Amino acid sequence: MAPKTILAAAAALHLLLLAPGLAAAFNYADALAKSIIFFEGQRSGKLPPGNRMAWRGDSGLKDGAQYNVDLVGGYYDAGDNVKFGLPMAFTTTMLAWSVADFGKFMGAELPHARAAVRWGADYLLKAATSTPDTLYVQVADANQDHRCWERPEDMDTPRSVYAVTKDRPGSDVAAETAAALAASAVAFRRADPAYSSRLLHAAMRVFELADRHRGSYSDGELGSVVCPFYCSYSGYQDELLWAAAWLHRASNNASFMSYVRANGMQLGAGDDDFSFSWDDKRIGTKVLLAKGFLRRRLPGLQLYKVHSDSYICSLVPGTSSFQASQYTPGGLIYRQGGSNMQYVTTATFLLVAYARYLRSAGACAVCGGRDVAPAELVALARRQVDYILGKNPAGTSYMVGFGDRYPRRLHHRGASMPSVRAHPGRIGCDEGFRYLHSGAADANVLVGAVVGGPDARDGFVDDRDGYGQTEPATYINAPLVGALAYFAGTARY
Repeated sequence: MAPKTILAAAAALHLLLLAPGLAAAFNYADALAKSIIFFEGQRSGKLPPGNRMAWRGDSGLKDGAQYNVDLVGGYYDAGDNVKFGLPMAFTTTMLAWSVADFGKFMGAELPHARAAVRWGADYLLKAATSTPDTLYVQVADANQDHRCWERPEDMDTPRSVYAVTKDRPGSDVAAETAAALAASAVAFRRADPAYSSRLLHAAMRVFELADRHRGSYSDGELGSVVCPFYCSYSGYQDELLWAAAWLHRASNNASFMSYVRANGMQLGAGDDDFSFSWDDKRIGTKVLLAKGFLRRRLPGLQLYKVHSDSYICSLVPGTSSFQASQYTPGGLIYRQGGSNMQYVTTATFLLVAYARYLRSAGACAVCGGRDVAPAELVALARRQVDYILGKNPAGTSYMVGFGDRYPRRLHHRGASMPSVRAHPGRIGCDEGFRYLHSGAADANVLVGAVVGGPDARDGFVDDRDGYGQTEPATYINAPLVGALAYFAGTARY
């Protein structure tokens, strides 16, 4: 591409991403409500009265029974029937962070958001405390589960249980579980102090298991069941620092800040990194710790503000470190690989959270010779939210049930097949594949689900077989809950 063309494209992207909006483009409060309802469609276990995804039924009611442990509950991560511990814990952490930082913007949705956190945290409590020195990290073998296309209410594939222990370490999944429990303790600190205390004590115990007995869960015996689905590609160091940061926020115990200061560099504090996900927590940790520097001037944390700025500046057009390759032509943050929307929602969350931390301290993001004000970060985050909700080249909402045009063929077993209420008879393992490969619209609307989304050129094919684009996931929605809450609470209609 010629230099003039590159400059013109960069200028157009700058206008697209940062042009000010005079009024809310969408009903963010409606989008917030739907983004939370989605989690009720992903629940495993005995569903409570009033579960708002009415086509779902009870499932996995004997999970753990053959091992004499109660592992009923929790969330299915995406479109299958497996309970993966690492993404479930990250989902719970991000839901809890959303409530902790943006709960005051949620209005009538706050009880529903807390219920979504509690559903995940209750399961993680059981997984972390049922057996001494053991953390249960997965129910079902995904290789077996993926050989069937079954509703969760029908599933008859093996519900094998997998755990990490001091002899079979899994510092990554254990530390993420500690982070989830600690973040949930923050989310319930005022609403339910006794529950918050239980969560915090469990978080401390599982962090001790993660830190004292180090190793990655996908490097050992569990590698064949967690990979390639949720391998710990980034290692376990990022989760240890992330968990320590959350434990400090939840407890205000100085020992956890001492841990951060003593181990930060060894655990990735000096790395610049440009994505935040269920696997890689480094930039999320830096933004969380930068809050301590900005609001409380805690010594030893300025480094985290510097690295947070570096990440933020890479997203902001017009700065010396801006990376235009991180965006599609239509203005969506883009990372190579499938299920791109997970990176969009985490980045959007961090933009809004960091903007609020900066604003509270009267600070800006320092981008070389340019200071970027918090309002500019909020504007950039809003463009991402608006893209998801329908302001994009395809003219489609990527949130199911929001707007008139949205994906109708999700890579999701429960959504694609007749519900147990509509079709009480069992639909067998192989019989279900006709729904996977069908071009018909989903039998059930998985309200609020955000799918993997468009490709690098803003192209999207609504095809159930194309899981990279049409599969929803809990860890896509969880960060979006916080961002939507902020815009719902501050929008001008």
